[in-house]
Amino acid sequence: MRICFIVLALLLLPATLLAQQPMNPAEFEEYTKGKTLFFAANGTRYGAEQYLSNRRVRWSYLDGHCKEGYWYEDTGDICFVYEDNPTPQCWHFFDEADGLRAKFISTPDARELYEIQPAGEEMLCLGPEIGV
Repeated sequence: MRICFIVLALLLLPATLLAQQPMNPAEFEEYTKGKTLFFAANGTRYGAEQYLSNRRVRWSYLDGHCKEGYWYEDTGDICFVYEDNPTPQCWHFFDEADGLRAKFISTPDARELYEIQPAGEEMLCLGPEIGV
């Protein structure tokens, strides 16, 4: 019986290791190109991102305000820079059975986001606020 468990564990080990490997930039680009993905953190809707041509992106916290930016690869990490913040925000993305999982690696807090299905909503960008 013990041998069966050991054999089973050894058979599952490669799949477990592969599941833990972050997507490379080509895989990430193939998965995201032309899509709008919605994300949640800790069971709460977090935001959405549109993946445009030439690695351009548009991010929103689903509040109608959008930030333009781009992504690039840095030694295997996927990093984003947005118009309001020149500091790169780097992530590891994992292709899992129910969508992407993203682990923030730029700070020790190691925030994780999970791709979710849009609940009948669109990513809206309302445009600049104009004051009097």
